[in-house]
Amino acid sequence: MLDKDLLQQVTALFADLKGRYTFHACIDERHEKAAELREFLTEFCACSDHLSVDFDKASAGDLSFEIEKDGQSTGIRFRGIPGGHEFTSLLLVVLNAEGKGKNLPDETVRRRIAAIGPVRLRTYMSLSCTNCPDVVQALDVVALLNPNVTHEIVDGALWQDEVERLGIQGVPSVFANDELLHVGRGDLGKLLQELEEKFASQELVAVEPVERAFDVVVLGGGPAGAAAAIYSVRKGLKVAVVAGRIGGQVNDTVGIENLIVVPKTTGAELAAELKSNLTAYGVELFENRSIEGVDFAAPIKVVKAKAGESFVAPAVIIATGASWRRLGVEGEADYIGRGVAFCPHCDGPFYKGRHVAVVGGGNSGIEAAIDLAGICSKVTVLEFADELRADTVLQAKAHSLANVEIFTSRQTMKVVGDGKKVTAMEVKNRQTEEVYTLPIDGIFVQIGLSANSKPFEGVLELTPRKEIKTDDYCRTSIPGVYAAGDVTDVPFKQIAIAMGEGAKAALAAFDDRVRGVLG
Repeated sequence: MLDKDLLQQVTALFADLKGRYTFHACIDERHEKAAELREFLTEFCACSDHLSVDFDKASAGDLSFEIEKDGQSTGIRFRGIPGGHEFTSLLLVVLNAEGKGKNLPDETVRRRIAAIGPVRLRTYMSLSCTNCPDVVQALDVVALLNPNVTHEIVDGALWQDEVERLGIQGVPSVFANDELLHVGRGDLGKLLQELEEKFASQELVAVEPVERAFDVVVLGGGPAGAAAAIYSVRKGLKVAVVAGRIGGQVNDTVGIENLIVVPKTTGAELAAELKSNLTAYGVELFENRSIEGVDFAAPIKVVKAKAGESFVAPAVIIATGASWRRLGVEGEADYIGRGVAFCPHCDGPFYKGRHVAVVGGGNSGIEAAIDLAGICSKVTVLEFADELRADTVLQAKAHSLANVEIFTSRQTMKVVGDGKKVTAMEVKNRQTEEVYTLPIDGIFVQIGLSANSKPFEGVLELTPRKEIKTDDYCRTSIPGVYAAGDVTDVPFKQIAIAMGEGAKAALAAFDDRVRGVLG
């Protein structure tokens, strides 16, 4: 079943395993995928004499396996066959259990993980989803490091009745103790924050404060943050990057074809290169962090994170980027993952043969409409402005599709549902002021980005769009604090521009340091 070359790679990868791993499989032989999972596990476990599989007694409908290390449960169970993007997730369970994985957190984050629980996590994913592995792998790490947490990974395509019963219309969908916790893109930092809000013991997470001092602290690990850090460390300065994840939003980009130095790359590849370069330059990386607060009043600036951790420096460069903008209307938050979606590639298959709306007439919105037209019976595009903003070639393609209709001057007023799923939306015609109900099965929100500037509200001067105001040198309204990339008011949100702005911010901070402007 598994490709011979792939099996050789796995054999080499597991050559130095120390622990002994047992895969306890429960397979109902009447299941249509029974033989496939049996063959998969047999071939996989043959890659190392430290791996073995037991075929335990199965109940009706079983198609699952859980993993033990040295006779102790890892807390991780797969329901289905982890192929496609999830094959890497399976490899990482073993490698992370060995302490050799790519995404194991540092001691501060481990302390936060240890304070979670008890909680049973269950993630419904799709083998074709590019966002699912990040969520699956992050929660696997939580389960591996905390015996009070279990994580079950479910291939939703094999349990459609379960998916329909739960009203799942987007992946990944994470349930915690049978209640929906998270839908869509996510990383360890974001997921840990959501778990902490509901399941953290404050007594366990409370520790003595830790203060980390640097010459420059960069907030954000995307293109702007990476450029700022590298340009700063090249000046001989001690530099830290504090971020949710290195690469930032770039991680969620499937294809990149407008980066000048290469004809084509992917977001994952670019993020990996950024991390590799940062590490090579000796930049200290603090991932999976969220900013709790800042104090920029004194010459030495303070950035506070969770678990009593703070970062201090005379110069702070903010490069926290932006996130997908939401509609902000009644009903939207209630139906995320149950009819309100943000990724047509991952969630489009849930709406096969159905009528969906795409809100947004820019490039992302029209591209989404074109993609969805191949799956859905009908696609309605709603653009707030009086004309579309997408490139002409995309507009022409969308207009050529018989099942795509496009309306401009339309404002989304409300998301309507029956308590389980979206059934309609209220829309206003901005030219006539008429408000009408549009029956639809799903809504894909594609209305651009919102600056990640919340920690700096009331501290720095922001634009009406909540972007950080900067001058030509990336200086903010407070000396010693700089900002670069999508979080700022710089025109055009592009990777190449963000990198340039990050470099400019670093050079401005160094120039101020030389001139004695910084503390």
